[in-house]
Amino acid sequence: RMASTAAGKQRIPKVAKVKNKAPAEIQITAEQLLREAKERELELLPPPPKQKITDKEELNDYKLRKRKAFEDNIRKNRTVISNWIKYAQWEESLEEVQRSRSIYERALDVEHRNVTLWLKYAEMEMKNRQINHARNIWDRAITILPRANQFWYKYTYMEEMLGNPAGCRQVFERWMEWEPEEQAWHSYINFELRYKEVDKALKNWIKYARFEERHGYIAHSRKVYERAVEFFGEDHIEENLFVAFAKFEETQKEFERARVIYKYSLDRIPKQEAQELFKHYTMFEKKFGDRRGIEDVIVSKRRFQYEEEVKANPHNYDAWFDYLRLVENDADPDTVRDVYERAIANIPPIQEKRHWRRYIYLWINYALYEELEVKDPERTRQVYQACLDLIPHKKVTAKLSCETGMAIGKCPKNKLLKGYIELELQLREFDRCRKLYEKYLEFSPENCTTWIKFAELETILGDSERARAIFELAIGQPRLDMPEVLWKSYIDFEIEQEEYENTRNLYKRLLQRTQHVKVWISSAKFELSVEDPERLQRCRQVFEEANKSLRNCEQKEERLLLLESWRDFEREFGSDATIERVRKLLPEKVKKRRKLTAEDGSDAGWEEYYDYIFPEDAANQPNRKLLAMVKLWKKQDPQRIHPS
Repeated sequence: RMASTAAGKQRIPKVAKVKNKAPAEIQITAEQLLREAKERELELLPPPPKQKITDKEELNDYKLRKRKAFEDNIRKNRTVISNWIKYAQWEESLEEVQRSRSIYERALDVEHRNVTLWLKYAEMEMKNRQINHARNIWDRAITILPRANQFWYKYTYMEEMLGNPAGCRQVFERWMEWEPEEQAWHSYINFELRYKEVDKALKNWIKYARFEERHGYIAHSRKVYERAVEFFGEDHIEENLFVAFAKFEETQKEFERARVIYKYSLDRIPKQEAQELFKHYTMFEKKFGDRRGIEDVIVSKRRFQYEEEVKANPHNYDAWFDYLRLVENDADPDTVRDVYERAIANIPPIQEKRHWRRYIYLWINYALYEELEVKDPERTRQVYQACLDLIPHKKVTAKLSCETGMAIGKCPKNKLLKGYIELELQLREFDRCRKLYEKYLEFSPENCTTWIKFAELETILGDSERARAIFELAIGQPRLDMPEVLWKSYIDFEIEQEEYENTRNLYKRLLQRTQHVKVWISSAKFELSVEDPERLQRCRQVFEEANKSLRNCEQKEERLLLLESWRDFEREFGSDATIERVRKLLPEKVKKRRKLTAEDGSDAGWEEYYDYIFPEDAANQPNRKLLAMVKLWKKQDPQRIHPS
């Protein structure tokens, strides 16, 4: 009992009672405590002094301390790769390449899948020109992490920079075995193109497309083939690419697509390089084509044979005739014309009639084809004309003259000359065009359109001086069918050449020939269009000169038109004073009567007409005053004028 009483009387610590549980008036935050602690720092520790190492013993001591610090950091946490990298880079800075290499190897034992660690390791070896060590590291890296594209890019770039394209190609081949992303294929292709290895680049495009097809990406595979065709263009067309493309479409049951690919490639690849393509096309048509398709293949083969014959001997006109008969039965007019043009380009080498006889029949057949098959008489005329210009007339023109019955030298005509000029323009024979224009203008010097076209040709060819000389010759002709069009074209030419002084001189010369109001208005608009600070003053001056010049003009409507244009100009660009000035120059419209006389001289009565009275005309001032007095009198007492 005594024990229990003693245990029951064991003291329990008392909890202090809070008398006032209200919040304190001043609240203290954690931020305030930190700020006060910072402010109450009694002194700041100075930075450690810079240590200058003067002998080898001090250097070794420094190295020992730094290495111990790095090793301690690594020992504390081996998985922090940044500590390993800093340690290795420090050793590298001391040119301790072997120690740095050892640290990287120790780090790889800890974390061999760290991409950054491999990159830093390889870069260290490359910086120190340890090429074989770097190759060893890249080989290990791409073996352990083959999906890390950075390793492959860096490895191939290093080999290419070392001038080792064979080694670079070998790395690319290893990479392609892993079937990487699209950009990797493009890198390989661009590498091959940099070294002019078009065949190898083509092989990579085909491998890339087949990779997409093998994994079921049919649309992607087709797009790769299309991009390959676009990439190589028509300068490096390869039959293997088109064969692979056509076979791909064939496996996808797209027979029309395959046929189009075969035909497209056969039209563009030289025949001597398309033997394999012909072979596959023939097999394709036999399997999937109809009778027409098989005939097309046969025709293509025959065309190839004829091409070889005319290539071996371009002056074998019998081969050309057979070739033309073949294409006339099966090809479109453009293809037939192309073969005819190639045939007639082979002119006989000597001027003997027996050599020219077969050649002339090529021209005659060409003209008959245009006339009877294409039904194009204008082109037929051009063919005959071209033949007449080409062949030696004195010896072999009899047969052709019977066919044509005309020649430019004997019977020039506008339509014939125009057609001939258009033909030479299409052939880019600009010197011949000049001669034809000269011939045309000798035949028809009053034709303004021909002068303008001739000048336009020289302008297009960049010879503005010749164009200007042609315009000068044109406006100097005594008789022209459309002189206003010619002058306008000359003025537009000078404006286009930005020769504004020449344009002003042209307007002055034109106004010496005619005082037509449209010329004055055009001159004023030209001055307004020139970007010049004095353009408004120049334009206003033209209007003033025009007004003075047209005072004695009998056509008062033209003068009125000029003043109305001047008024519109002042309303847009002038001031109230200038607008008022032009308004005072405007005429007053007055109704008048005049006596009519018949053709036999008898009196035909009177007619009313409207006349314009201009304030500036001194001779009209008395009439104007009298008219004003009559109006005032009428206003005051109308009964005096019209009594009831």
